[in-house]
Amino acid sequence: MDITCVIIDDEPNNISNLQAILQAHCNGINVAATAMDADEGIAAIIRHQPGLVFLDIQMPGKSGFEVLKTFHQPAFEVIFITAYDQYGIQAIKFSALDYLLKPINITELKLAIEKARQRIIAKDKDRKLENLLAYMQRGQREVPKIALPTLQEIRYVKVDEITRCEASDNYTTFCTAAGERILVCKTLKEFAELLQPHGFVRAHQSHLVNMQFVKSLLKEDGGTLLMKDGVKVPISRQNRDMVKAALSGML
Repeated sequence: MDITCVIIDDEPNNISNLQAILQAHCNGINVAATAMDADEGIAAIIRHQPGLVFLDIQMPGKSGFEVLKTFHQPAFEVIFITAYDQYGIQAIKFSALDYLLKPINITELKLAIEKARQRIIAKDKDRKLENLLAYMQRGQREVPKIALPTLQEIRYVKVDEITRCEASDNYTTFCTAAGERILVCKTLKEFAELLQPHGFVRAHQSHLVNMQFVKSLLKEDGGTLLMKDGVKVPISRQNRDMVKAALSGML
């Protein structure tokens, strides 16, 4: 399981050293961003939604602990990177969290990452069960969330926020109303069966469309769907009648 991480440390040499160690000795750890102060680190966490944060405790201005206070319920794991600080280490030990002293010991780093990886896997399992229970309790009354497994994480997206899905070999790209493109390691066929009861139509072998986001039916090229975001989706000859029927049902 690959893990996206953010490194927050006020010393550029420490950041470079940790990056080099991760690249050489820790497979599956992808550094999405680095930051040299608390505010920059908070912005990087919000932007990249990492599974793991390497966090220095003592930094000018706000400390690493103040970074954590920004997040009410952090969704990421933390490995503290610190020079010796009795109070900080005591607080971390009381909370049973992982920390590494500078200079970093490679064996201890690998052990801390493996523990974080296991906690992330456990969280993913918990979220899957939570989503299942929510779906069962919700029944047909509310719009469900669908789990989208990417290379870095499992995203949970409300079905009515998905505008369309596009196939590429064994991958599927999900496009959302917010403008996101989420690449998923599964075929379009698997999702078509799940989403068709929720207003999605297979317009083409490579395209699954949420009919609520269709603006109009264009006559060009034998039939094309114009989406509300301006994207044009082709309609295959064999699916043309089905698409027209779905559009008529919306009137």
